[in-house]
This record gives sequence, C-alpha cells and structure tokens, in this order.
Amino acid sequence: MPSTKHRATPRRIPAGWTSAHPRADRAHDLADRLRGQILAGKLAVGARLDEAVLVRDFEASRNTVREALQLLSQQGLIDRKRGAGTTVASAKYGHGLDRLAGLAETLAGYGTVRNRVLVAESIARLPDQVAAQLEIDPTAGGVRLERLRFINDEPLSYDVSYLTYEVGEPLLAADLAGSDVFALIEQTTGTRLGRAEITVHAAVAEPHVAELLDLPDGAAIFTIERLTRLDDGMAVDSEVLQIRADRFALQAVVHRDHRADPL
Repeated sequence: MPSTKHRATPRRIPAGWTSAHPRADRAHDLADRLRGQILAGKLAVGARLDEAVLVRDFEASRNTVREALQLLSQQGLIDRKRGAGTTVASAKYGHGLDRLAGLAETLAGYGTVRNRVLVAESIARLPDQVAAQLEIDPTAGGVRLERLRFINDEPLSYDVSYLTYEVGEPLLAADLAGSDVFALIEQTTGTRLGRAEITVHAAVAEPHVAELLDLPDGAAIFTIERLTRLDDGMAVDSEVLQIRADRFALQAVVHRDHRADPL
C-alpha cells in the first residue's frame, strides 16, 4: 500500500528568488522592504522583529532573514541585543543643511539637548590650517572647545571648535554646558551670524570617538566641517562635528536656478 506519511508542503519561492538569485541579493531585497516599512512608520520604534515571523511572512530562509537584519543593524535602523531580541531603533534626528542653526535649535521638539564640556581653553597658537580658515596669523591664538553633545541622555556628537580669541574668550565664562555656541557668540558680540561653509564626509569613528559616542569600533559617522562667519563676513568659528550616522539624518531643501534655464 502507498505510504500514508505526511509530506511537508514545499515552501513557495517568490518570483525572482530563484537559485540563480544569490542569497546575498535576496537579503538585500528583504532589507530594502523592511527599511521601507521602518522609514514609513509602519514598523514603530521599539517594535520587535521576530526571525520566525519574518521567515513566514516573507517566505524567506532563516539565513536570508539573518543577513537582512544584519544589514539593517549596520545602517542603525534596528537594535540587536543578546537576550532582548531585535527591535526597531530610535528614529533619526533631522538636521537641515539649508539653515545655520545650533544643535539645540535644530532638535527643538525632539527632546532635551545637553552638552558635556571636555575642553574649554585659550591657546597661544592656532593650528596652521585652522588659522588659514579663520584668516588670521596662527600666533594670534584663540579658543579651543571640545564638547560631547547629548539628546535625551544619548550621546549624539563630538564637536571640536576653534574660535578667534576676541570672539571665543568671552565664551569661557558663559554657560557652555547649557547653551549653543552660536547663541552665545551672538549674545557676547552683539552681532548676528551670517553664513557658514559646510563640508560633509562619511567616515569611520576613531577608537576614542567611538568610545565617547558609545559606538562599536569601526562604526559609521558623519564628519561635518563648518566655518562660520559673522554677518559682515568675518570668519569666527572653525569646527569639526563627528555625528552618529545611526541617529542623524542630514536634510536640505534646494531650488533650481532658473537663471540658467534656457527655456
């Protein structure tokens, strides 16, 4: 008599996920689909991602699911902790590049911003490159500030600033822990800031920066170089901001220059 043993129903392979489509590609496809759900808010912050459920819902192998989750973890979209499982990470904070603003101004409404002042000192000689940016002689000296910035008690950025002596020296007696440097500059000089020249790099956090920002070794960060000028064009603040890429999104609104439009 024919065997009556139960035969497992074969798993249906979604279109495009054939043997000619390597697992790495399938993992990228799945990561893209999950990323879209996270960014669209369909998966809320703190939502648990269960491997078995993902295997079932996306008809994927467990290895494919694990590779997809690893990709999302590297991008800072999910947290994977032993004993706690996998959850959707905190939302990224947006920082507009089309407006000159301090961190507390930028993140108003996201939570509490505070600063830990690591260094605040006058220096007799500026680094040559910094002096060139500030358009002064290195021997004119200046002020060096190092701050660790937090949002809701989570480290977000490590900032190193060099200011001209005339602008920076009054800040040493100011509330550097509780105020943005931009606001303090305008208060102490009585002059509004005018513009800044900004360059953004993708980088890997050096070990001491990774430790300060509570990141694993080799984690991705944004490095922002910013030269800020007063309203009259005088350069006053040369700074480098190293920001957690898993918690920060750089944004801008740009407009097409219709003067160049031939129509």
